Parts: sequence; structure tokens; C-alpha cells
Amino acid sequence: MEPTMKKGRPDFLLLFTVVLLACFGMAMIFSASSALGSVKHDNPWYYTSKQIKFACIGLVGMFVMMNIPIRVWKKTAPYLLLVSIVLLLVVVAAGSSMNGARRWIVVAGFQFQPVEFTKLALIMYISSLISNKGERIQSFKKGLLPILIVVSFISLLIMKQPDFGSVLMLFFICLTVIIIGGVNLRQLGLLCIGISPVMIYLAVSQSYRFKRIASFMNPYEDQQGSGYQLIQSIYALAHGGMTGTGFGNGIQKLFYLPEAHTDFIFAVIGEEFGFIGACMVVLGFFILVVKGFMTALRSDDPFAIMLGTGIVSMIFIQVMLNLGAVTGLLPITGVPLPFISYGGSSLLLCMASTGIILSISRDNYRRRQQQGYGRKGNQKEQSYDHIFAQT
Repeated sequence: MEPTMKKGRPDFLLLFTVVLLACFGMAMIFSASSALGSVKHDNPWYYTSKQIKFACIGLVGMFVMMNIPIRVWKKTAPYLLLVSIVLLLVVVAAGSSMNGARRWIVVAGFQFQPVEFTKLALIMYISSLISNKGERIQSFKKGLLPILIVVSFISLLIMKQPDFGSVLMLFFICLTVIIIGGVNLRQLGLLCIGISPVMIYLAVSQSYRFKRIASFMNPYEDQQGSGYQLIQSIYALAHGGMTGTGFGNGIQKLFYLPEAHTDFIFAVIGEEFGFIGACMVVLGFFILVVKGFMTALRSDDPFAIMLGTGIVSMIFIQVMLNLGAVTGLLPITGVPLPFISYGGSSLLLCMASTGIILSISRDNYRRRQQQGYGRKGNQKEQSYDHIFAQT
């Protein structure tokens, strides 16, 4: 009999894809922000150097999370959620403001957004809650209601910032996790119908959000106002053509396109690398999402399945909301492009979350080795149907 392995091998394709996206993101941040850094801070490397620091911290965090057993997160999930709620309360009371929004906490010169930490903590908590409830999740009072109360309270704190984009993200993420967790779909459908008017009201209650929706429908109606950012983004993508202008040779980032190094960095990618380069970036995210979902669904632990699925859904939803806004297919929500957009909080969250997926992949590999599923093994892995039967 072969000796039992203490540690499994991570999914190297997933690991390589994440590192490649992060490295490409730092290169694009330099291209998109060098002019802005020179004018505002007399340093073309200003934004890139800060992102590199966060990337290094994120890389360490990813490897640390990769070596922490998944069961640890199940035990600590309630405490992590409590910490995230306290941080959100601090933001509401004494957070740092920027562009009319109070979303940041500044510590020792570094600023971070607690809402990013809250996303992961909430995924952990809901996954832990559902896995502990078992069949009771089918009951509205014992299943959906506690989750609804927690999510509603957190959403209220986030709307105080205000940050409707993050609330929208949390809604879709939680929806994915509870569906995977085996919630009663009839109850869930009725709940979604009931919540829809509230979400619509939040989307149109503030004038700037309503203008974003109006500009999404017809950006050329107010070319110098609400539609300006989307029009400049479309110009950038059109200018790139099939092969692009070349790295560093984009024009729209030169103070034409607002937020070129943050939410609209994909437009800079499309201009400098063209349609082909943009498709390669999308392919990278496709590999990450597919490998992430496969890793989560191959686990034999219901908590790991829901946690992994929730994390991958979080990244996937962010990508869809960002690309949809940049291309004009969706209203602008202010959601950054994972691993690529400038922003330390988002990068740290994405890399730490990927570390958890890699931890699940190590558990899967170790289990296959113990059960005789080596590289040359001829046994088939257990089916997804069997996994879902356990949840």
C-alpha cells in the first residue's frame, strides 16, 4: 500500500492563470496610469508601485490560504462575519470619503475597502450555515429567513456608503450559494419576486444611478455628461480594432477616458491589444472560472463545494459586471476587473480567495491519491450527482 500523502498538489493551471492575470494587470496599470501619475504625483510609477506592493502581499496571502485546511474556515466563519460587520460600521461612522462615497478605512497610510472582506466572509458564513443545517435548509423559517436577515443587514450598511454595485454583487453571490446548498426553489423564487421591487427602487432612487441607467440605454443623448465615460470607452475599443495600437500607445487613457486604470482598464486593453488581445484576457478568466467550478464540485465536503462555488461566482460576476459596463452591454456599476484593475482591496480579496480554491484542489488531489486515483489510476472520480446528493 502506498503511504498516505500529508499534502496534496494544487491545481497548477489555476495557479499559473491567476499569477499571469495579476502580472498582466500590473503592466496595464502602468500603461493606463503613467500619464496621470506624472501629472498628479510627478511619478509615472505612482499607481503601479502601489499595486505591486499589494500584489506581493496578495501572493503571500494566496500561498498562506492555500495551506490552511478548509475546515478552519467553517469554524471561524461566524467570527469573520462579525469582524466584517464591525469594519462596515467603522466605515459608516468614520470612513474616508472619495468622489462622494465613504467606503475606505485608512491605516498607516494604506486604505482598504471593508466591503471586499465582507464578500468573502459572507460566502463563508452562508456556506457554513447551510452545511450545518442539512435538510432544515428546506424550511423557510430555519433556512432562508436567517440568511435573509443577515444579508439584508449587511446590505443596509453597504448602502450607507453608498455602494449599490456591491449590494448587487452580494445578491447574486448569495443566490448562487443557496441554490447549490439545496434551498427550496419555490421559496427562493417567491423571495426574489418580493425583493425585485426593492432592488429596482435602489437602482433609480438616486439621480446619479438613474443617469447611469439612462446613459446605458442611450449614451449619445448626453455626450458630455452621463454618457461621456461609456462613449470614451467605446471609442477606445473601436480604435483598437483587431490587433490594437500596441502596448503603451493608446490615446483614450490620456485624460479622455475617466477611471482608465481602475474600472475601465479593459477599454485600455482593447485599444492597445485589440479584439484579439481582449479575447485572450477573456480566455484567461474563462479558464479560471471553469477550473474553479470544477475544483469546487469535485470536493466531497458540502461546505467546500458551496464555499468554492461562491468564491468562483464572486469572481465571475465581477468580470461580467465590469465587461458589461465597459462594452455598454450593462449599466455602469463601478465594479473593478478582478486581478487587473487598480485597487489593493480587490486584488488582495481575489488572490486570497483563489488561495482557498487552491486549498480545495489540494484536498481533492490528496483524496484521489488515497483512493487510488493517481495519474495512472484507472478508476473514475465520483460523479457530481453523488456529490450533490450529499449536500
